[in-house]
Amino acid sequence: MTTYFHHALLSMPKFNRWAGERGLIRRGSFDEGYALHILLSTMFGKAVLQPFRLFASERRRMAALYAYADIDAQALSHIAEAVAPPDCVAVVDPKKFRSKPMPDEFEPAQRLGFDIRLRPVRRLGQDVTDPQAGRVLSKGREVDAFRLEVIRSFPQGWADPGKAAAQNGVTRQTVYTTWLAERLEGAASVEDCNVAAFRRSHAIRGTERAPEGPDVTLHGTLSVSNPEVFAQVLRNGVGRHKAYGFGMLLLRPPGKAPRM
Repeated sequence: MTTYFHHALLSMPKFNRWAGERGLIRRGSFDEGYALHILLSTMFGKAVLQPFRLFASERRRMAALYAYADIDAQALSHIAEAVAPPDCVAVVDPKKFRSKPMPDEFEPAQRLGFDIRLRPVRRLGQDVTDPQAGRVLSKGREVDAFRLEVIRSFPQGWADPGKAAAQNGVTRQTVYTTWLAERLEGAASVEDCNVAAFRRSHAIRGTERAPEGPDVTLHGTLSVSNPEVFAQVLRNGVGRHKAYGFGMLLLRPPGKAPRM
C-alpha cells in the first residue's frame, strides 16, 4: 500500500479560536496536538492523517501541517466535502492539501537524515521508588525515560542527580537515542542523534489533563536495515502519543540541517 506525504497550511489565530469555541482549552492549558487530533478526526476520520506534525511560525500566524496517510490529497478533499463541518474547513481548507507518494521500499543500507518529535516515556511494569522526590511511582504510570534511567542508575539518590548522571554518561541525549534505537530495531539503525529541542509539557487526553512529560525533538542520521519494515515504521510512526503530534519520522538528506 502506498503512503502519501501531505502538507497543508493553517491559520493559527483561526485554529486557536476554533479550539476555544470547542472547549478544548482546559484550565488554562492548550494542547495543540490534542486539538489538532480532534480537528483532523472530525474532518477526515479517526487516524486517517496520522502521524502528523505541526510547525508554527515564530509569530505564530501561520503553521505548516505535515502528515502521512494511505490516501492522496484528492481523496482527502472528497471525504471533507461530505463530512467536514464548516467551522473546521475555516481553519484548514481541505482543497489546499498537497501530497506526494512515498517510496514503497527504501534501499538496504540507505542513509537518511531524520527529524522527529517524540514523547520518550516508559510505562512502569511495577512500582518504582523515586529517591529524589521521596515517593513511589505507581505501576502502569508513564515516566520520562531519562528520569527512570537516573532512578535506576542511582537508587540511593544524589544531591545533584542531573550532574551525577552526566558525569556517568547518562544524559538526555544518550537515553533518548537508546529509546529511539529500540523502537527502530529491525527497521533501521541510528548512526548519530542529537537533541535539537527539549521541554516539558502537560497533555490533554479527553476530559483529563495528563501528567507533565518530556517533549523532545531529535535530529540525526539512520541507516535502513530492512526496507519493508522501515516503510511500515515510517507510515505508523514511532513511540506513544502518535495521534497527538508525536512520532512522525520526517526524512531529509543525511547531514543536512532541517528547515520545515
